[in-house]
Amino acid sequence: MKVDLKKEQTASNKRPPYQYSLAAKVFFWSMDLVTGNKISLPKVKLIEILASIPYRSWETRQYTRMTKGYQNRDLVQESRKIMMWARDAQDNEYWHLLVVNEKMKEDGIKNPWYLFPPVPLFLVGIYAAIMHVMAIINIRRAFLFNAEFEDHAEHVYAQFVEENPEWEQQSVNNELTEGHGELPTWADVFRRIGLDERDHMNMSFQFCDKSEQVVEYDWMPEKKLGSGGVFAQGCRFN
Repeated sequence: MKVDLKKEQTASNKRPPYQYSLAAKVFFWSMDLVTGNKISLPKVKLIEILASIPYRSWETRQYTRMTKGYQNRDLVQESRKIMMWARDAQDNEYWHLLVVNEKMKEDGIKNPWYLFPPVPLFLVGIYAAIMHVMAIINIRRAFLFNAEFEDHAEHVYAQFVEENPEWEQQSVNNELTEGHGELPTWADVFRRIGLDERDHMNMSFQFCDKSEQVVEYDWMPEKKLGSGGVFAQGCRFN
């Protein structure tokens, strides 16, 4: 059986956003200040440029932890869980970026000012520094902030598809979508991206011991952490 992408997009639009922290609200406000309030392909492209940064920071941080604590078997196992998830998630976010870029090329949309170097590099540098420090000081808070980011992204994509009904008739002939399920139209491609963001949000909630916030759906990826979250067995290291 396959996931009903249209059903899940509707569910995303109906579900209220998570109650964001002040830090998350300021971050989203800053994004709107740079890109404008209207959802556009360039705007989601910037979202995807930033989306892989936390996962990259966590992967690097866990390699450091494992090197320092290689004699602690529990620490190594927990670090590997984070690292393997982070690696898969950042690859998925990079796929999103490639797909959005292809759609922009297909529609003849040029990069606005905020996507020309060095602006994205500057934003990536700031975001990477924040994520790195947050991961060192409080890894659970880093996971929670990412859950907020991914919840926001899921709602952005669900609304974006609703605002572009013409995508339902636009077929996809691009090798980039191969291996990501049956995605015959651009509407389905962006629905799939939105559902990916929900999966990332769910895993982030599990890693920060907030599994009660997980948004379940039919044929969702199997949970791999158990009900207690990644730190439930006494992993207290940052």
